Amino acid sequence: MFYVFDSNKSLSVNDIILVEDSFVEKTSLVYYDPKHLNGKSFTAIDFESANRYPNSACAIGLVRVENNKIVKEKAFLIKPPSQTFEFTYIHRLRWEDVKNEQTFNSLWPSLQPFLSGVDFFVAHNSTYDERVLRTCCKEAGIIRPKIPFLCTVKLARKVWKVFPTKLPDVAKFLDLTLQHHDALSDARASANIVLKSIEKET
Repeated sequence: MFYVFDSNKSLSVNDIILVEDSFVEKTSLVYYDPKHLNGKSFTAIDFESANRYPNSACAIGLVRVENNKIVKEKAFLIKPPSQTFEFTYIHRLRWEDVKNEQTFNSLWPSLQPFLSGVDFFVAHNSTYDERVLRTCCKEAGIIRPKIPFLCTVKLARKVWKVFPTKLPDVAKFLDLTLQHHDALSDARASANIVLKSIEKET
């Protein structure tokens, strides 16, 4: 997940969550009827970022779903372009944890088994993950996959009327295991939100 805030203001974790929520409506995928999601192939994505800039991805979790089943999942640490880590207190990652890992550019081929051939991507507050993906691809000279994102915030609000709709709230409502801000755990929870919605509506 990518966090944005005013550099002139000191914000708490709750403030950052509110900023995330304010961008939810910009997701690129507009259909949220679980009947149309049934049987589709998708990959849930969660980025963790080192700092406020969208090129600072330091971890990614990926969970691929086919025919309503999780078929593969993996997390990768990423060496961001800057040593500046502002969000260690959220995801517990430090420069020392990632300095010997691959950059986004060198990691890209390893992501293809998760990214290629799917109908859509899934993320919770998807605008942020979409922005990180778009920015990291642009800076690495990579053509970004032209695959839309589905936001599980919108999906949870439509299917269950869950409010508040932060990922821990939805995970608790659906009895999903979650280690929040662990990239793989967040991605797995997002994938399971979609699967639970399909189960409920079909």
